[in-house]
Amino acid sequence: MTIVLFILVLVVLIVVHELGHFIVAKICGMRVDEFGIGYPPRAWGFKKGETEYTLNWLPFGGFVRIYGEDMQDKVEGTQDIARAFGSRPKIQQALVLVAGIAMNLVLAWLLLTATLALGTSRALTPEEMAIAKNPVLLVAGVLPGSPAAEAGLMPGDAITLATMGSRNYTTLDPVEFTKFIGSDTANEPLTIHVLRNDKPLTLTAQPRAGVIKDDPTRPALGVSVAAAGVIPVPLLQAPWEGLKITWEITKETAVGLWHFFSGLATFTADLSQVSGPVGIAGAVGSASSHGIAALLGLMAIISINLALINFLPIPALDGGRLLFVAIEAVIRRPLPAAASRAVNTVGFGLLILLMLVITAHDIFKFFV
Repeated sequence: MTIVLFILVLVVLIVVHELGHFIVAKICGMRVDEFGIGYPPRAWGFKKGETEYTLNWLPFGGFVRIYGEDMQDKVEGTQDIARAFGSRPKIQQALVLVAGIAMNLVLAWLLLTATLALGTSRALTPEEMAIAKNPVLLVAGVLPGSPAAEAGLMPGDAITLATMGSRNYTTLDPVEFTKFIGSDTANEPLTIHVLRNDKPLTLTAQPRAGVIKDDPTRPALGVSVAAAGVIPVPLLQAPWEGLKITWEITKETAVGLWHFFSGLATFTADLSQVSGPVGIAGAVGSASSHGIAALLGLMAIISINLALINFLPIPALDGGRLLFVAIEAVIRRPLPAAASRAVNTVGFGLLILLMLVITAHDIFKFFV
């Protein structure tokens, strides 16, 4: 199921990207020969006007085929030469290339808006505890070597009930939970009922003094807890909040990509900070288990990454092709087709090599 969901996410993100190229190419009067979902061989299709719309057997994305976009296309002597990609004004060529990137950012904004409107689990203030959906008391952190760690408590566990002697703790207030653990009867074992990945567990811990350095006399577990729940953002407010979050994530992602590719140039890149298809598939599966809002949020982050990576001035990416268009606008003549194809081939090969290395690193992480 995870693989199917990953493929669906990938298809949506790439098809939306290609849809941006398609729409702007049509607006600019370019001839669009094909808009395809998946990659050939073709499974089914139909033609409307001059464009073929196809469904293909390899379900890993999509593509748009604009006449004259590929430098190998022969456009001389045809009646549609004026509608070829390379024959259109440079500003129109640039707009077509940027449109795919823009569509991924717009999609991210829409997904984050939907995520906020649906509501995602987050830490709650005391005032929000009464109005939140599905409120829980979550384990936020566990001190190594503490009674909590020895009992097997883990970050992310949801505490449903705590019992000490004849007393039960069932509320969501982290302050009250701390008082409960440090009470005068804390010499008794504590039985904690938790949900971990939706599975109930019963753990036993013995609070003891000296765990908290700032309060060495108070019995403690060595665990930090927080009330968490779902607070949907009002529908009219969600688009503006989604726009702000999209901007912040885009800025942070751009900085991260700058550091990563700078590291590649100096052979100091940290591969643990990036994921290939294997890692992303695992993240999609994990997010889906936490509900539709979590999945939509992850899709938004991937869409932003896809947009920024495509904007990089690397041959074979939209950013590289945009760079070629800019150079041609400055020198006022087309670049030699053979040289452009060679540079694109080298760039594509380096991207494939990088993807293989990252994928191998993803697989390696499963065994360490």
